[in-house]
Amino acid sequence: MTPVPDTLLDALRQVIDPEVGMNIVDLGLVYRLELIDASIQLDLTMTSPACPMGEGIANEAEAALQACVPAAWPVEVKLVWEPPWTPERMSETARRRFGWDE
Repeated sequence: MTPVPDTLLDALRQVIDPEVGMNIVDLGLVYRLELIDASIQLDLTMTSPACPMGEGIANEAEAALQACVPAAWPVEVKLVWEPPWTPERMSETARRRFGWDE
C-alpha cells in the first residue's frame, strides 16, 4: 500500500526539535519529501549547520517515515544546507508561537 503524502507529513510532525519544542514541518526544516519507486526520500535541514541535534533529528525523521511504509521500502534522509534555513520557512503557527508574525 502506497502511503499518502499527508500521512508522511503527519508522521514528520511528530518529530520535535528539542531545542525549540516545535515539530520539524512547522519549523520549515523539511525541504523535500518524495515517494520515488517504492522508496521515500527526505531532504532535511537544521536552523544552523552547527546544530548539535541534526543527526538525532534526522534519525527520528527516518524512523517516523519508516513506520508509515512497508518494511521493504528504503527511507533516505539527507541533511542539506542549501538554501540556508530562514524564519520565513516557518508555518504561520510557528511564527505566531515565536512572536515573528508581524
